[in-house]
Amino acid sequence: MGSDMQQSSKQPWLDALDSFDVSRASMFSKDMWRPYFKRLREDSPVHFHKDSAFGPYWSVTTFDNIMAVDKNNQQFSSASGITLVDADPSLPTTSFITTDQPRHGPERKAVQPVVAPKNLTNLESLIRARSIEILESLPVGTPFNWVDAVSINLTTQMLATLFGFPFDERDNLTAWSDNFTSGVRRGDVEGAKARTAMMRECLSYFQDLWHQRKAEPEDGFDLITLMQRDPTTSDMVDRPMDYLGNLGLLIVGGNDTTRNSITGGVLALNQYPDEYDKLRADPSLITSMVPEIIRWQTPLTHMRRTALEDVELGGKTIRQGDKVAMWYISGNRDETVIEQADDFIIDRANPRHHVSFGFGIHRCMGNRLAEMQLRVLWEEIMNRFSHIEVVGPEKRVHSNFVRGYTDLPVVVHPH
Repeated sequence: MGSDMQQSSKQPWLDALDSFDVSRASMFSKDMWRPYFKRLREDSPVHFHKDSAFGPYWSVTTFDNIMAVDKNNQQFSSASGITLVDADPSLPTTSFITTDQPRHGPERKAVQPVVAPKNLTNLESLIRARSIEILESLPVGTPFNWVDAVSINLTTQMLATLFGFPFDERDNLTAWSDNFTSGVRRGDVEGAKARTAMMRECLSYFQDLWHQRKAEPEDGFDLITLMQRDPTTSDMVDRPMDYLGNLGLLIVGGNDTTRNSITGGVLALNQYPDEYDKLRADPSLITSMVPEIIRWQTPLTHMRRTALEDVELGGKTIRQGDKVAMWYISGNRDETVIEQADDFIIDRANPRHHVSFGFGIHRCMGNRLAEMQLRVLWEEIMNRFSHIEVVGPEKRVHSNFVRGYTDLPVVVHPH
């Protein structure tokens, strides 16, 4: 380690552990996070960061410790927020992911039928038809931005369907989703005002949609109808901060994560061309490739909890009131649990063994829908194209929460 430490100016992850802060968004937008988390996993898997833009917090970076925190909703609460960013006091929103039991379960259960197996079966043919339409419209042999043309396009159409949202206005959903997940730097008063104004615009639109749906009820399984039907959530429109919080959760959960996995899969196959060869030789590997994309991509870098009491974890004492970040992006690279964890391997023996969807009562509700969208899309991609070629550098979202993309220039090559 001695010779390594002498190079620490070029390898800052080898500096004193207290000197770097893994909550910096630039670590993810510049895709330079891996060695920092590897160091934390090896030297301080439960690590206290005294100072950051978000105040002091703990980093939990190994697979097993993340699982231990995520499953322990008695000692670790979601009620103070699920990201390192503290709640906006001017918009004190709550949702079923930012509440503990007993409120959490019934509110989640109200909207769960949208991802019930029977409804997923009904949605599959719609997803396939839309995937075909999008893929057939792509320019062949000419560079274009995969993020806009495919990833955003498909997931926003799906989101409009899940909400029963006016299809020709669905671009609003993309804008609101990006706004929900955008952080505002401390002291950026104008940025904070703009973000709040956009959230209020979203709320107002969905309040109108609620009243329209109430006046003209439908038999469908859209999310607003499901909330109206369930006694737990039937008054949601009269609790505007609860309504906005749940809208934000469902919009981001139904959009950002799948959209960035659609892009991440194309990037991964280009970075690991031998895996692309495997896929071309045997397209049935899509089944195991999909969860591997979700692991390798890790669409949400972390989830946060707040300690309800003093808790011992990994030989450290987390104090009551402390923020705890479960770094899913690190747990998915834990080589003590996942062999060759840094590599993208589409025929892993147990590809669903990852932390991207979380654990316990807050485990991702739409995980099967996300997997289905990816599977159907890749089936149709393989029917049409011999290769999706990345032809320029990707551009990433500036966020420490969503691991996303704004640009991925590609050229598609037909069979």
